[in-house]
Amino acid sequence: MHGLIMNYPLTLTSILHRARDLFADGEIATREPGGVHRHTYGDFYHRVLRLMGALKAAGVKPGDRVATFAWNRYQHLELYFAVPCLGAVLHMLNIRLSTDQLTYLINHAEDRMIFVDESLADQLAPVQEHCKGVERFVVMREGGSETFGLRGETEYEDFLASAQPVTELPDLDENTACALCYTSGTTGNPKGALYSHRALYLHTMAVGQADVMGFSQQDSALVFVPMFHVNGWGLPFAGVMYGGKLVFPGRNPQAADVVDLIRGEEVTFAAGVPTIWMMIDQHLQQHGGDLKPLRRIACGGSAVPEALMRAYDERYGVPIVQLWGMTEMSPLGTVSRLKRRLRDASPAEQYKARLKAGIPVPGIEMRIEGPDGAILPRDGESIGELVVRGPWVISNYFKMEGAGKSFTEDGWFRTGDVAALDADGYMRIADRVKDLIKSGGEWISSVDMENALMAHPAVAEAAVVARPDPKWDERPVAFLVPRPGREAELAPAAVQEFLGGNGDFAKWQVPYAEDIHLIDAIPRTSVGKFDKKVLRRQFDQA
Repeated sequence: MHGLIMNYPLTLTSILHRARDLFADGEIATREPGGVHRHTYGDFYHRVLRLMGALKAAGVKPGDRVATFAWNRYQHLELYFAVPCLGAVLHMLNIRLSTDQLTYLINHAEDRMIFVDESLADQLAPVQEHCKGVERFVVMREGGSETFGLRGETEYEDFLASAQPVTELPDLDENTACALCYTSGTTGNPKGALYSHRALYLHTMAVGQADVMGFSQQDSALVFVPMFHVNGWGLPFAGVMYGGKLVFPGRNPQAADVVDLIRGEEVTFAAGVPTIWMMIDQHLQQHGGDLKPLRRIACGGSAVPEALMRAYDERYGVPIVQLWGMTEMSPLGTVSRLKRRLRDASPAEQYKARLKAGIPVPGIEMRIEGPDGAILPRDGESIGELVVRGPWVISNYFKMEGAGKSFTEDGWFRTGDVAALDADGYMRIADRVKDLIKSGGEWISSVDMENALMAHPAVAEAAVVARPDPKWDERPVAFLVPRPGREAELAPAAVQEFLGGNGDFAKWQVPYAEDIHLIDAIPRTSVGKFDKKVLRRQFDQA
């Protein structure tokens, strides 16, 4: 027997209509070279309809891939809705990829059109000759008039004016594909995650839940997470669904720009990777000031160091809420909120919980598997591979043969993360499978060591990788970025004493003196994470 409930399609179209009907006066602000561009959700709705008309007139059909190569800005938000609501698929290209990587992704996705910021257009000029399937490039300008020799080059506003707005939105099946993001390709070529309308609708509902991000109509949200990175963590869709103010930082924002936007746009909620919040903290320490009226920060992409979390609590009164997710999960998986029983716990116990990756958001299920596939107990100690399932987790990779090894026999997704689950449901990431260090038959967590090192008052940033060792198989190598003027505090013996003296690491786990290096900066990936591939390569070359 089935329930007698309407079959209501969960599509981005209904989110778009909701913004029109309920939040037409809601604000969208974008930082631009000449100031802040402002318009409303009502303006946004009408521009999306016109953009849909222009795309349709240009020959874009359901299922076609249309790419963006852009910073976080209001035109990018328009594309977030116009392309999927037409039944096509929005492919968000990472603006920090090499020519070869971009060529591979554009051809693999079979993109027909690319919308590009004028400040980034030069990067696509050498790519277009190797991507014959791209019929047209549309340039989003910030006041310039330069042409870039791109095939079918058109200005964005001219493209919008070239056609009439659509008068009716198509009735889409909720399982229709709507967006495409690729993994960072740390091993082999990047892999494509093809999202459905249903998946992103449900993910957007989760973002608004009180124990997740708690995004609401009352918020002014700074979307610092790149919109080319896993749907901007879902925040652009959440802004339109819930009617909160969206603040986009525009082209190449620096720490000072972010601080100015938080103050000037009365930002209450912001999201970004830990390295961003480290830079903002360093900026405020050098130049003074605070982060009012910011009330909370969502932070993910890599583990939040305890020193960073404490700094934002103590200096700015802004709690950092740790998230964990993956491209393959749209991306949200866990959020580290304090459970009711921990409300009156000691600060040390509360930090211990907050520093974990968190508990699964409603809709996501998790388990830990051992090497033989056995399900391990939720005791907080048993470590194995984290596997997940849920309504916004991929069931396969896009156009990829042999993807079956990424899934269990019963269909759960293998994350590649080594983790533990405790009795309260908190998940703790021990490491990525490829980043664990096996020394003398025992495991060393590079994540735990990095967090410990970044608690040293003289350390601005730290990364730990493995090197081969003829006796122990592997040994940890620590790369430290000193705070200005404090290099002398990071002599190898002092670092060894710091790691071993607090009982967190046994003597055999501590790096040898010759494996402790001071460097000017830690290389980062295209989405702001530490790039350990580059560190390993630099170490090998040295």
